[in-house]
Amino acid sequence: MSTITVCIPSSRIRGRLDSPKKFISNFSFCLNSSAFISFSRRFFSFSTSFSVINRPLLKVNASSTVGALEGELEASFAGMVGANDLLIVGPGVLGRIVAEKWREEHPGCQIYGQTMTSDHHDELVKMGITPSTKGTPVSNKIPYVIFCAPPSRTPDYPGDVREATLNWNGEGSFVFTSSSAPYDCSDNGSCDEDTPVVPIGRSPRTDVLLKAEKVVLEAGGSVVRLAGLYKADRGAHTYWLEKGISDVRPDHILNLIHYEDAASLSITILKKKLRGRIFLGCDNHPLSRSFCLPNTFALSSRTVYTYKDPRCNYHHTFLNSFRQEVMELVDKSGKYGKKFGAFTGTKDPLGKKLNNSKTRAELGWEPKYPSFAHFLGVSE
Repeated sequence: MSTITVCIPSSRIRGRLDSPKKFISNFSFCLNSSAFISFSRRFFSFSTSFSVINRPLLKVNASSTVGALEGELEASFAGMVGANDLLIVGPGVLGRIVAEKWREEHPGCQIYGQTMTSDHHDELVKMGITPSTKGTPVSNKIPYVIFCAPPSRTPDYPGDVREATLNWNGEGSFVFTSSSAPYDCSDNGSCDEDTPVVPIGRSPRTDVLLKAEKVVLEAGGSVVRLAGLYKADRGAHTYWLEKGISDVRPDHILNLIHYEDAASLSITILKKKLRGRIFLGCDNHPLSRSFCLPNTFALSSRTVYTYKDPRCNYHHTFLNSFRQEVMELVDKSGKYGKKFGAFTGTKDPLGKKLNNSKTRAELGWEPKYPSFAHFLGVSE
């Protein structure tokens, strides 16, 4: 057993400590029964005994009475890292769902969120996530780290991933959420965990992802390549609804995974404490049961659509297809007020038909939403 006294200078807090009772009501503390809490104008402090592994948790909830903590909370108190503490690099939509699910399973843990800017730090604090900006020194390395940040906001994505691995203490797990894009398949063919990847140098997009994955694997972390993420108000379907007409080909196979399922899969990998592995995240349900490739289907399987493009006096005719089926399911659900027009492209690449049965068998994982249609509550 050890004893520690933590003191936070009042200059670190916006607001005053003139009324300790009012101050206390806006903060919650998870301490053991031997803890002693005291307040003064200069310091807020507490002393308590704790074990190294099962240490007490100091949980700070910001409120309008005391204001937000100045700047950002320290990454951790010296010697106070818990066995289940989690760092989320890029706590956006997916990262926040991971945080909620992780806390449900580990109620005594601390969760940290690293962002590019401080724009959404107030939101993270309200969720119980301790925020920091990229480049902020971390006083202690964390046992569990998940990297959810996209490559679009940085000029050196592999470098950012490498920096994140330095915040991992080598215990627990490090998981990098990648994309299924690196799999070298663009003819609507079958694709699983063992499908070869696009060679380095062919595509800048896949180069960035593969180089970032390499950093993670060399550090002992694991990678989960995710299909298209979606939820009710976010995903390809909402993007296409907003556009009305999309200049991409309709016969491109689309693979999806719900945000909740992507989060639960990532957490399953974190908890397994695996090293140097690559997994695939998808719902195993490409959006058509008929595999509509040119010259490979019977005439009876065709459904022909004709659509007049209001941008010009031209009628587009195309076959029932995977992208089109997404929007047909959306329309059938009756949950969205807008109507989609059409896909009008003919020259962009086809997709791939993902199957992650090996991932499921090894991890013992199954999705909550086995298909997009199931999520919408409609029959296919």
